[in-house]
Amino acid sequence: MRRIAAGNWKMNGTGAELGEIETLAARNTDSVEVVICPPATLLSRAADIAGPVLIGGQDCHAADSGAHTGDVSAAMLKDAGASFVIVGHSERRADHGETDADIAAKAQAGLDAGLNVIICVGETLNEREAGRTLDVVGTQLAGSVPDSAASNTVVIAYEPVWAIGTGKVPSNDEIEEVHGHIRQLLTERFDTGAEMALLYGGSVKPSNAAEIFAVPHVNGALVGGASLKASDFGGIIDALNASD
Repeated sequence: MRRIAAGNWKMNGTGAELGEIETLAARNTDSVEVVICPPATLLSRAADIAGPVLIGGQDCHAADSGAHTGDVSAAMLKDAGASFVIVGHSERRADHGETDADIAAKAQAGLDAGLNVIICVGETLNEREAGRTLDVVGTQLAGSVPDSAASNTVVIAYEPVWAIGTGKVPSNDEIEEVHGHIRQLLTERFDTGAEMALLYGGSVKPSNAAEIFAVPHVNGALVGGASLKASDFGGIIDALNASD
């Protein structure tokens, strides 16, 4: 089973922050895949100094090229040195109106370009309070994950929208319930579904990482704010390295 610590820098970082990646590159990551997804402006420079740290894009367009001003294709990410791409993040779904079908098309584009694809799913607070979490996540999985997905190329990240950047974290039982549900659905649909890495995301930090990684079917984390500093993200990597 892959174990992955992925950092999503979102719209943060200039060349001055590349030293954080160099610091991470000097760490012993053992059997953990460490991924940093900086803004597109830093991709090439990050890839040049990343060493064992893998570099990813935060989004891609579904088309390989064309009249799409301001967008970046998966092939361009690959050419810039990326080996991963995130698609379907809740901020893309909410801020840009991306549908499950849009995300599936982007995921397929990433796969066609030879990238590993992290596909994000997760419910809002209203959906959780209405008892719809499993239905929402199941629908997103069904619509966002292309039929060509396999354990060596696709990673699923469960990020409850209400926990992202808020400091709120679901209970271990709640995380286990959703990850177990995701595992069941993937196993039913894909030959390698039982081996697909499942990441938890939402206010993960060094102080709670070990507890989260002890939850069944949690194979790593997709981290936002705590990935901006090597000292913080390093603690999460250490916790993942120490987990079974």
